[in-house]
Amino acid sequence: MARKDITMTPGEVEAFMAEQRTLQVATIGNDGFPHVAPMWFVVEDGKFVFRSFTKSQKIVNLQRNPKLTVLLEDGSDYAELRGLMVKGTARLIDDRAEVLRIYGQVSVRYTMPGTEADDLAPDALEAMFGGYADKNTAVVVEPEQVLSWDHRKLGGAY
Repeated sequence: MARKDITMTPGEVEAFMAEQRTLQVATIGNDGFPHVAPMWFVVEDGKFVFRSFTKSQKIVNLQRNPKLTVLLEDGSDYAELRGLMVKGTARLIDDRAEVLRIYGQVSVRYTMPGTEADDLAPDALEAMFGGYADKNTAVVVEPEQVLSWDHRKLGGAY
């Protein structure tokens, strides 16, 4: 008997991306080993976007080799496991204004409930995050392969 298709639909993927909070980001270290770090993120145009200090290991790795894999996962028991893995290339952004904008987007999602990113005027963004913008790089994950699974679709069977 063939296994049921447990791939998420595009709508399910979109909803999953919106509801999850921590993106596991894997880059390739200079020693050839994966470097995995949890990141806060936003989704723009269906792509993961995050920011980090330019001197962080993940950004240094991406400057050397832009290949990365990111993972969202959910569930404790096998029958409820869900996940989304994206293999892709990092598009690094060091434009100060764009980094500042993304800083605001991420901050609104995680630390300013009830605030809309559009509510943050440029001067407010500058006052809150301007001191950090020059020290950060933003990353857009440009997907090359997207894999998803939702074990709830198995109905308790393997």
